[in-house]
Amino acid sequence: MSRKPAVTVAGGGVFGLTSALALADAGCAVTVWDRGGGNASGMAAGMIGPVFEAVLDPVSRPHLDLMMAARNLWPELAQRAGIVLDRSGALAVGGEGWLDQVEAGFGELGLTPMALHAETARALAPGLAVTGRRALLTREDWRVDPRPALDRLAAAAAGAGVVFREGAVLERGGADILVVATGWTPPHLAPELGWLAPIKGQLVRVNGSAEGAVVRGEGIYAAPGLEMVFGATMEPGLSNVDIDQSVVDPVLAAGLRLFPALRDRSFKVQAGIRAATPDGLPMVGPAAAPGVVLAAGARRNGWLLAPLVARMVLDCVTGRDPGPYGAVFDPGRFGSHRGVDE
Repeated sequence: MSRKPAVTVAGGGVFGLTSALALADAGCAVTVWDRGGGNASGMAAGMIGPVFEAVLDPVSRPHLDLMMAARNLWPELAQRAGIVLDRSGALAVGGEGWLDQVEAGFGELGLTPMALHAETARALAPGLAVTGRRALLTREDWRVDPRPALDRLAAAAAGAGVVFREGAVLERGGADILVVATGWTPPHLAPELGWLAPIKGQLVRVNGSAEGAVVRGEGIYAAPGLEMVFGATMEPGLSNVDIDQSVVDPVLAAGLRLFPALRDRSFKVQAGIRAATPDGLPMVGPAAAPGVVLAAGARRNGWLLAPLVARMVLDCVTGRDPGPYGAVFDPGRFGSHRGVDE
């Protein structure tokens, strides 16, 4: 294709917007279609945390190198889009037995956390109630505030010539390439999307800004920023966004044990639907349908993986080699659709 292709991007979450920006910067004519009403990217905590994801999440543990590679692309993306990238790091706090497990998890990955006295941990996360004698710190995990970051990405994309439309995409239409970055949706745009399964997540946003490092506890995280975020649940198979107070109440209680001074603040609860593949890694690359490229199935690491996914989408659209993770993210790795090669 001698001219730059015309690309339709379905989805206005972090995968869709970062891909649209990369494509527009490369000279493609890009239109983003989004159904509106919010998406999983805007209902997340915005954590870019490869280390604690690998330490605490068994599904992510084998992929530390991939997650670090994605994390390392974030400074360039943040500068391009004017996104504030918080590099305060992340703390683990909890009982001694649990901290021993966390420290062992670091060791299994060839990493060493920084052991801190409780007073130092409180200085890094103002308002934190550290009940034990120590905390563990990594500076390798970062964070963005998701909603301002989405706004900045959209503004940067618009400035690069991306056209935004509201509505659902039903087919490739007149575009040369359709990039599907819609999260969890029925597989009408590509059969491979049938492998995606929904995971409901519920989190609590405490009104008022908070500063300092992300805090990881036993079954809880607290992410400061424009507001404090406590979360988040992982409820496989659920695709409704109804608030389940029996699920949310333990999250709020655990968060307030970490930050008891926030008890008097008002809060709101949100629910979103993540999309996950059988192996927990997204599908990024050409689908079986002609002219369709997938960028879907982020599970819980959409913000972390976004700049790597965008770069790979650009490579696919422009006919370049997608790099060392092309096979790992290949949409065809499970078969063409659920029920084939199972």
